[in-house]
Amino acid sequence: MLSHENKSIRCTVNQCAHHCSCGDYCGLDHITIGTHEANPCTQQCVDCMSFATSH
Repeated sequence: MLSHENKSIRCTVNQCAHHCSCGDYCGLDHITIGTHEANPCTQQCVDCMSFATSH
């Protein structure tokens, strides 16, 4: 976990290597959003492509 919080990117995924240990924020300066669907139509179809496992 990172100690720098980017207050422009809220995140509650504690398992991500970029999650800020200071609170529910991402520690990256920017993230990439993508999808695993050909025609995304719900929130569940959208993914944070910047996610990285913390181990």
